[in-house]
Amino acid sequence: MIEPLQIVWIASIVVMLMILLVLIEIHRINYRRENEVMFGTQSFDDKVKEIGFTDKEIRTLDKIIRRSSFENKDAVLNSSNLFEDAVSNFYDIRNVFDISEDTLRAVERLRLALDYTGANPLSEVCSTRQFCVGDRVDIILDEKKVKHSEIILRNERLWTISFDSSDFFPHELVGKEIKVRWTRPNDAIYTALVEVVSSTYNSIVIHHSNKLQKRQVRRWVREQVALPVTAITDQTSFGGMLLDLSAGGIMVGFPIELLPGQCLQIQFELPGFGQEEVNIQILRNLGKKSKEYPSYNCFTAEFNGEFGWTQEHVLQYLFELGKRKNKDELA
Repeated sequence: MIEPLQIVWIASIVVMLMILLVLIEIHRINYRRENEVMFGTQSFDDKVKEIGFTDKEIRTLDKIIRRSSFENKDAVLNSSNLFEDAVSNFYDIRNVFDISEDTLRAVERLRLALDYTGANPLSEVCSTRQFCVGDRVDIILDEKKVKHSEIILRNERLWTISFDSSDFFPHELVGKEIKVRWTRPNDAIYTALVEVVSSTYNSIVIHHSNKLQKRQVRRWVREQVALPVTAITDQTSFGGMLLDLSAGGIMVGFPIELLPGQCLQIQFELPGFGQEEVNIQILRNLGKKSKEYPSYNCFTAEFNGEFGWTQEHVLQYLFELGKRKNKDELA
């Protein structure tokens, strides 16, 4: 009769043997993946030669691919999504903070050479590493406070954005998670939840993220609104009403006559974003067509001059407005 202790020993030996076999198989698969010729190798070699990668860049790309789950070696050369997925996996396995600066710079050069940054309207954005220095972003604190910012530094490990400390000190955010929102016109609104690593008196340093929430926007969605507006010309200022709004232009009502081609500045409060100031150019005079404001002449107008911030905020506002309307209709 087998003693209980013997059964335990036998079971332990069987489990250890199974673990050993699994480890041997994992090692065999990894060794084969690191050394065998992969599918698509010839296509990969032809493409990297055509692009003109350096030896260091080719070796780095080879390491990234072999650490990925892709079967075809040339897959990352055909899609920004697959490239960033492989890079993120490589950084997770190797720990991005332990990787040499030379290798990290090589990865950045690869992204630029493949034109996989967010600046390329044809590339799919799936990582904050694709954001560019100079991109305007919004910092969202506690789902309420929105602070306008700009990317001032970016590398493969971390990125730095400006921070206005007029009503909130940057050091209070260190160790916490915040939301950063970036709008790519004609594409989508991208939001990332990131941890703040450190701060200065006017900036914060944050981790990267490859988990982006993407909210698709249609080109120049137009919504009816009723927002008070102040217009300023060289001679005078007067009030009116913003009647409809899109990221490309507006319809506005004023109590005076304006001519097509006339330029002026308008100021209005955009809910959730605060005061907006933007130059517009009058396109058409539609006459007194508004039933709600029968004394106003209605004008179509387009944004003029520097209006990037306003355009991004309008896109975000219209998206949120549309989302609320959909919820109300379903309720």
